[in-house]
Amino acid sequence: MNEQVNPKRWMVLISVGIFTLMSTLDGSIVNIALPVISKDLNIQMNMAEWVVSIYLVTICIFLLMFGKIADSIGKIKVFKCGSILFIIGSVICGLSINLWMLLLGRVIQAMGASMAMATNNGIITQTFPSHERGYALGYIGSFVSIGAIAGPGIGGLVLGQLHWSYIFWINIPIGLVALTLGYFNLPKKEVTNPTKFDVAGFLLYFVTLVLLFCAIFIGQAVGFSNIYIIATFIVSAIFLGIFLKIEKTVAQPMIELRIFKNHDFTLGLVAGFFIFVTNFFFNVISPFYLENALGIAASSAGYILMAFPLVQVVVAPISGKLSAKVNPIILTIVGLAVIEIAQLGYLFFNINTGIWFILLCIGLNGLGNGLFQAPNNTMIMSSVKSRDLGIAGGLNALSRNLGMIIGVSLSTTILFLSMSKFYGKSVTTYINGRPDIFIEGMHATMTFAVVICLIAIVMSVIRLIKSRGSKNE
Repeated sequence: MNEQVNPKRWMVLISVGIFTLMSTLDGSIVNIALPVISKDLNIQMNMAEWVVSIYLVTICIFLLMFGKIADSIGKIKVFKCGSILFIIGSVICGLSINLWMLLLGRVIQAMGASMAMATNNGIITQTFPSHERGYALGYIGSFVSIGAIAGPGIGGLVLGQLHWSYIFWINIPIGLVALTLGYFNLPKKEVTNPTKFDVAGFLLYFVTLVLLFCAIFIGQAVGFSNIYIIATFIVSAIFLGIFLKIEKTVAQPMIELRIFKNHDFTLGLVAGFFIFVTNFFFNVISPFYLENALGIAASSAGYILMAFPLVQVVVAPISGKLSAKVNPIILTIVGLAVIEIAQLGYLFFNINTGIWFILLCIGLNGLGNGLFQAPNNTMIMSSVKSRDLGIAGGLNALSRNLGMIIGVSLSTTILFLSMSKFYGKSVTTYINGRPDIFIEGMHATMTFAVVICLIAIVMSVIRLIKSRGSKNE
């Protein structure tokens, strides 16, 4: 039986892709502007960091809620509302005259971004026929990774010419173009599955994540051995247990736990999480290494770091197209192996490393991610029923954002602990004139990235074995 093909599907991809790019880009583009924002708004640097943290935390908190709502009332409705909210939040951020106004704008931005992230893969999956789905999801995967990784580079280029507020102002004309394309091309009707919203489940999930993130962010400042931080982690775990228990008993839970019985979905989700953790290890380390240790100008460092997204944007659609012809699990394993080679290459970075070798390793990382992300996303989204596309897309986006947060937190913790051990006293920043201390910390940090990526490879090999086992039964 032939699938009905939407003649406007490529315009749908462009509209969805633009908002996907902007929503992920705004999670990392602000990083490079924090010193300028801190000075301009007359706030401490640790307070300015909340401009980034509150965005990522808000997305994680509301992703699953909007994914569930999208399954109930329609993914396209939620996506459109999210797009409008994101633009409104960008306006507030651009007009901000103090930290609280900026944080308000970031929360509104993040709520809009979570609505778009929870629905983008679902919209693409239901819009494209199966033989084109991997190709289309490959583009969405490219937009996600480019937004996540290219932020510092693009932000540096904007700051080189304009006021920091233009990091947010540029969202408005681009967003309006995407909204216009969406208005004329996104389907006006879609199949919905009205359900009752799980209020108790959402509140427990909300408390669990708030406690977890408080423990992570405050723990970085006061130390993870602090008794209150340990207690907060424990309480968060208790709330998580209660949440999971309730989700098994309610008729219409926020998360259908049965979805995790599908090994293609679960293992793909976990592997994707580990790769975003891995990617953000170098994403955090690279500005210190290029600008401080090697003395490269911020703008030049931005160009070097763009090697990752530029390679990925070329490779991901090709990988997505290949996933329809060859076993996509094999493609993910090949991609992960290339990422692992890149992580091993980072271990050899020092103050004498040539630019060609740095570009080679960064390019290999982009190549590996391009090979991995598209088929992995395709398997995740194609492994669930149509009624679960919203929550599956929400969980997929949640794993990415959690990977980003954990990657940033874990990498900085390992980096400064390693530097402190080598230096003999507490270190919380780059020490001018002592690149050797940073290089030692960087090598220790990237060793963890090698191990994390190896875990993702093992996950994918298990997925391949289980897949072949199920076919032989």
